[in-house]
Amino acid sequence: MDAGNVALLRDIGAGDAASQRRAVARAITLLESTRADHRERADAFLTALPLPAQPAFRLGISGVPGVGKSTFIEALGLHLVAAGQRVAVLAVDPSSSLSGGSILGDKTRMERLSVEPHAFVRPSPSGGTLGGVAAATREAIRVVEAAGYGVVIVETVGVGQSEAAVAGMTDMFCLLQLPNAGDDLQAIKKGVMELADLVVVNKADLDSMAAARAVGQIESALHSASRRAGTAWSPRALAMSALDAGQVASIWRVIEEFRGVQDVAGAAVERRRGQSVAWFWERIDAGLRQAFRSDPRVRASLDETLADVDAGRLLVTVAARRMLTAFGAEPRRASPASERA
Repeated sequence: MDAGNVALLRDIGAGDAASQRRAVARAITLLESTRADHRERADAFLTALPLPAQPAFRLGISGVPGVGKSTFIEALGLHLVAAGQRVAVLAVDPSSSLSGGSILGDKTRMERLSVEPHAFVRPSPSGGTLGGVAAATREAIRVVEAAGYGVVIVETVGVGQSEAAVAGMTDMFCLLQLPNAGDDLQAIKKGVMELADLVVVNKADLDSMAAARAVGQIESALHSASRRAGTAWSPRALAMSALDAGQVASIWRVIEEFRGVQDVAGAAVERRRGQSVAWFWERIDAGLRQAFRSDPRVRASLDETLADVDAGRLLVTVAARRMLTAFGAEPRRASPASERA
């Protein structure tokens, strides 16, 4: 193992908080790199990274822009730090189409939490990754867990598939809604309500009556949605204001109740196992896409093929088959004997 990885591993396990935070940040930067030599070094680093003595609790947060995700997370994080816990926030921002960097910058919206010695806030660009999460988010979770952070909060951008993506890498998925969601609830009943373990109607202080109506509508949707098999938890809907410390504490008590129910039922361990398998296939798919796009045989004819498809000179299925053949990944055709069988 190279000296850089040895130093990272040493500092991540160090008792000095400042050195550890810097090491965690450097490690995540390494994991986010797409350079081939950095990926090789990152794989070696992850392989040597020790498992945490106590598994961290992973909480996923999602919601539409403007719902107050950052305010909610900062309030919850400050509550946990005050209670003696260590909290890591992995916030995924939309990417700039020019620089590729984060547009919003969650550290600027979590000023108080980001300077807490027992908290770590890391905004990362989504980089165009489907699902509103960064490609290295799962790996970053491993790093902060190894550093001893007991609660890991993953905040995603509110884009379509983000709910499914964050629910697939956390122990609990919390969806934030606005009090005046109205007819928007109809659109989310079928998909998101099947994933949410807890729905929080935030900014309830703006219109308490609207928040109460929203909670009633959401509870109805939660009860009618088909739930994941084997779960022992009944999803809930609550109204709160992230500006009220007492209400923030109440939300955390509900989250702790969820943890207790899952632990007793053994559902938490089973959920993690399923997520590991899903992560495996996700990385396989991503690796194959990257290998396909970077293959010189593909690059040599990709632009021309796409132009033919765009102009209608070439059928999409034929074009795809030709490119897969060039890549060497065209599925084998059945033998004449098997076709006759």
